[in-house]
Amino acid sequence: MTAATTTTLTVHLRYFAAAAEAAGVAAEDLTLPAAATAADLADLLAVRHGSELGRILGISSLLVDDVVREELDGPLAAGDRPVVRVDVLPPFAGG
Repeated sequence: MTAATTTTLTVHLRYFAAAAEAAGVAAEDLTLPAAATAADLADLLAVRHGSELGRILGISSLLVDDVVREELDGPLAAGDRPVVRVDVLPPFAGG
Protein backbone atom coordinates (compact mmCIF):
# COMPACT_ATOMS: atom_id res chain seq x y z
CA MET A 1 0.00 0.00 0.00
CA THR A 2 1.38 3.44 -0.91
CA ALA A 3 0.95 6.68 0.99
CA ALA A 4 -1.59 9.13 -0.38
CA THR A 5 -0.12 12.09 -2.21
CA THR A 6 -1.31 15.51 -1.15
CA THR A 7 -2.72 17.48 -4.07
CA THR A 8 -3.17 20.81 -2.30
CA LEU A 9 -1.14 22.95 0.03
CA THR A 10 -2.52 25.22 2.75
CA VAL A 11 -0.48 28.39 3.15
CA HIS A 12 -0.83 30.33 6.40
CA LEU A 13 0.32 33.84 5.44
CA ARG A 14 1.34 36.57 7.85
CA TYR A 15 2.00 40.07 6.57
CA PHE A 16 4.11 42.62 8.42
CA ALA A 17 4.42 46.43 8.23
CA ALA A 18 3.87 47.80 4.68
CA ALA A 19 2.91 44.34 3.40
CA ALA A 20 0.01 44.16 5.87
CA GLU A 21 -1.09 47.65 4.88
CA ALA A 22 -0.99 46.83 1.16
CA ALA A 23 -2.78 43.48 1.63
CA GLY A 24 -5.42 45.02 3.89
CA VAL A 25 -5.08 42.10 6.30
CA ALA A 26 -2.49 40.92 8.81
CA ALA A 27 -2.96 37.24 7.98
CA GLU A 28 -4.86 34.89 5.71
CA ASP A 29 -4.98 31.26 4.63
CA LEU A 30 -4.81 30.19 0.99
CA THR A 31 -5.07 26.83 -0.74
CA LEU A 32 -2.66 26.23 -3.61
CA PRO A 33 -1.65 23.20 -5.68
CA ALA A 34 0.85 21.06 -3.75
CA ALA A 35 3.63 21.84 -6.25
CA ALA A 36 3.18 25.63 -5.96
CA THR A 37 6.34 27.70 -5.78
CA ALA A 38 7.07 30.91 -3.90
CA ALA A 39 6.87 32.70 -7.28
CA ASP A 40 3.37 31.24 -7.81
CA LEU A 41 2.35 32.52 -4.39
CA ALA A 42 3.76 36.01 -5.07
CA ASP A 43 1.93 36.17 -8.41
CA LEU A 44 -1.35 35.12 -6.80
CA LEU A 45 -0.99 37.67 -4.01
CA ALA A 46 -0.29 40.50 -6.48
CA VAL A 47 -3.48 39.61 -8.37
CA ARG A 48 -5.50 39.13 -5.20
CA HIS A 49 -4.39 42.31 -3.38
CA GLY A 50 -3.14 44.61 -6.12
CA SER A 51 -0.02 46.07 -7.62
CA GLU A 52 1.17 47.80 -4.42
CA LEU A 53 1.48 44.44 -2.66
CA GLY A 54 3.14 43.06 -5.79
CA ARG A 55 5.72 45.85 -5.60
CA ILE A 56 6.30 45.24 -1.89
CA LEU A 57 6.68 41.49 -2.48
CA GLY A 58 9.46 42.27 -4.94
CA ILE A 59 11.56 43.86 -2.19
CA SER A 60 10.43 41.69 0.74
CA SER A 61 11.87 38.62 2.38
CA LEU A 62 9.71 35.51 2.44
CA LEU A 63 10.17 33.24 5.42
CA VAL A 64 8.79 29.77 4.79
CA ASP A 65 8.46 27.91 8.07
CA ASP A 66 11.01 30.31 9.63
CA VAL A 67 13.59 29.90 6.84
CA VAL A 68 14.38 32.74 4.42
CA ARG A 69 13.39 31.69 0.91
CA GLU A 70 15.74 33.30 -1.57
CA GLU A 71 14.99 30.97 -4.49
CA LEU A 72 11.40 31.58 -5.60
CA ASP A 73 11.26 28.80 -8.20
CA GLY A 74 11.39 25.85 -5.79
CA PRO A 75 8.30 24.30 -4.23
CA LEU A 76 6.96 26.03 -1.11
CA ALA A 77 6.58 22.79 0.82
CA ALA A 78 9.34 20.27 1.37
CA GLY A 79 8.30 16.74 0.54
CA ASP A 80 4.62 15.93 0.94
CA ARG A 81 3.77 18.52 3.63
CA PRO A 82 0.18 19.80 3.34
CA VAL A 83 0.66 23.05 5.35
CA VAL A 84 3.31 25.80 5.43
CA ARG A 85 3.58 29.17 7.15
CA VAL A 86 4.84 32.08 5.07
CA ASP A 87 5.79 35.43 6.61
CA VAL A 88 6.10 38.46 4.30
CA LEU A 89 8.73 40.81 5.74
CA PRO A 90 9.28 44.07 3.87
CA PRO A 91 12.46 46.04 4.53
CA PHE A 92 12.24 47.86 7.86
CA ALA A 93 13.57 51.38 8.34
CA GLY A 94 15.65 52.32 11.33
CA GLY A 95 18.27 50.53 13.34
